[in-house]
Amino acid sequence: MTTTSAVQALAACDPRLAAAIEIIGPCTLAKGRGSPYEALLSAIAHQQLHGNAAAAILRRLKGLYPDTRYPLPDELLATPEDALRACGLSRAKLLAMQDVARRTLDGTVPDRRRVQRLDNEAIIERLTEVRGVGRWTVEMLLMFTLNRPDVLPVDDFGIREGFRLLYGKRVQPKPRWLAAYGARWAPYRTTASWYLWRYADYERARRRAG
Repeated sequence: MTTTSAVQALAACDPRLAAAIEIIGPCTLAKGRGSPYEALLSAIAHQQLHGNAAAAILRRLKGLYPDTRYPLPDELLATPEDALRACGLSRAKLLAMQDVARRTLDGTVPDRRRVQRLDNEAIIERLTEVRGVGRWTVEMLLMFTLNRPDVLPVDDFGIREGFRLLYGKRVQPKPRWLAAYGARWAPYRTTASWYLWRYADYERARRRAG
């Protein structure tokens, strides 16, 4: 199923979402690449930080290794903690990254080929065993690394705010309510999520412009 077909199906099943699609235009959700291991290292670096700050940490981290790439799990575990901390990693982020490396070596974090055999909930269950990795982090991995088409991160502030604005609600929907409502968007909930994010951005920009 193409992105165009997904957008057409969503517009047909939900008039409010159809309005957002009309405003935002074509879905430009990019296809993700890379391994779950690398995606988790990136996600941990980004936790509670502005994107530019996290990117700087990852750039310094990669600079410790040949070809300025992500370290292999055993390389990361062999790197002195002082060197890792000097990249800008907090103690909590350092411990989380080390756990990602250990869980990759023991198979808890599968490689890209193996992870494709698992359904979304099985991946969430496995990866949330890793220190510092919650459901939202795994949902981002499913959407942006593994390109899973039917993910709705109901705990995400931006998605709930986009829904509030698009549907004219006074307050953001509760996650459980949003999950029930969003069932109508299956099996294209990733695309629906993208439009809710973009609609929240659109409204913020429109209000700033006056």
